[in-house]
Amino acid sequence: MSLVIDINKQISWNGPDDGTDRMSFVSSVFLLCLQLPNKTLLLAASSACIGGTFQYGYNISIINSPTVYVQNFINQTWAERYQTNISEDLLTLLWSTIVSMLTLGGFMGATIGGTLSMKLGRKGTLLTNNIFALVAALLMGLSYHTGLYELLIIGRFLIGITAGIAICVQPLYLGEIAPTAFRGTMGMGTSVFITGGILTGQVIGLKELLGREEYWPILLSTTCIPALLQLLTLPWFPESPRYLLIDKGDNQGCKKALKQLHGVADWDRELEEIQKEKNNLTGFQAKKPWELFTDRSFHWQIVTVMLLNMSQQLNGINAIYFYADYVFKQSGIPEDKIPYVTVGTGACECITALTCGMLIDCLGRKVLITGGYILMSICCILFTLALSFQDASPVIPYLSMVCIFAFILSFGLGPGGVTNILTTELFTQTARPAAYMVAGWVNWLSFLFISLVFPFIVIGLQQYCFLVFLVICFSVVVYIFLVVPETKNKTFVEIQNAFKSNNSKDHTADSGRTTLLTTSI
Repeated sequence: MSLVIDINKQISWNGPDDGTDRMSFVSSVFLLCLQLPNKTLLLAASSACIGGTFQYGYNISIINSPTVYVQNFINQTWAERYQTNISEDLLTLLWSTIVSMLTLGGFMGATIGGTLSMKLGRKGTLLTNNIFALVAALLMGLSYHTGLYELLIIGRFLIGITAGIAICVQPLYLGEIAPTAFRGTMGMGTSVFITGGILTGQVIGLKELLGREEYWPILLSTTCIPALLQLLTLPWFPESPRYLLIDKGDNQGCKKALKQLHGVADWDRELEEIQKEKNNLTGFQAKKPWELFTDRSFHWQIVTVMLLNMSQQLNGINAIYFYADYVFKQSGIPEDKIPYVTVGTGACECITALTCGMLIDCLGRKVLITGGYILMSICCILFTLALSFQDASPVIPYLSMVCIFAFILSFGLGPGGVTNILTTELFTQTARPAAYMVAGWVNWLSFLFISLVFPFIVIGLQQYCFLVFLVICFSVVVYIFLVVPETKNKTFVEIQNAFKSNNSKDHTADSGRTTLLTTSI
């Protein structure tokens, strides 16, 4: 029996069909999945993430805890200004505006993120991005003492810009500093830190910490802490080697960055791969977002990225969190204990993202994201049945709780983490920033759409709304199976070549239709 593992984590097994040998092989594969990248590489990724997508997750969850307190502040401020109480409808409108400003700012951040990453570099953009976070923290912290709830609106908009730029540029940085063998593991940093941010926001928002009424301005201004941490740590790490060599032509800077990130023993292999990609891109200019829609060589890639980012918001994960409190109450959990159970859902998603990070370079992207959507489809069916027969038996509410945690686990295992990695891997260097801009637009618009439309879906369909999400999840499974290739252990050039056959078929079909039309005319 012989076990062969090459430097790029390709595994082969040769030997007789013996159970013991196969167990040894499986154990070796498992150990391989647990291998870690270079320590400097991990620290650079952590520094990028703490001020990046951590901010996105943190600011999504941190606003939930002080809802009542902020509304009381608005009511009090309105009464002092106009000597009358604010109407319920206007109060709801102002609160909804404060919450939704994150989405509007996120869309704006995604719009400028790709352009900034080309002009300032990936690392430079992440560092500059902290200015928005620091100003936002200052404004939200001062809102109560100045009696200006308008500062909350501006602050949420600015922190939305931070989140939009981060979710566009940070995965770009992670994908470009990672060696091919660890690109999936490094890319999962985006998902791990988003879920970590959500969990941290839920924990800090508990009454034992900053969840009391007198602390809500401090709670909202804590968004400055991740920004300061990144400003103190990220300057110690290098710029993206791919950006330095391909975009800037800085050969020495690229070599220095690779040695620091990958170690003295492994940097030359990565340099060769980057150089090969640069040679393939000779004569190509950086793509604008709209050019991706007109360039036939990117047809299936841009369709895939748009579909996956849209379905990431429309697959039902927001509906699960919407129904969570109701299900927890039905299960007999006291209302004052529900925030602690909600923290459990955040911890569940965070742990799953970590697990996905350990498995992704072993099992592959396609297996995880397809498996995740299949499990979510099953959970949609079971949850619909459980909600329909909620009062039929005392056991049913607990089954609903199991469905909630199973759905969250399935989301974290595949769609939550793999989507951003695929956005990095499906495009070459000249098209990648534009692709992230498009992905950001689709993601934020889908988030806004589901926020506006979902309450009406629930009112109209009630528990049967999960049948809509079932159709979405199953449709994505079919699309991924038919169109998306496995990208594990492939260079960016190899992935691009894998899409060429589909794109060339489209081009041939279009040429045939054009010829037929010309002949008929």
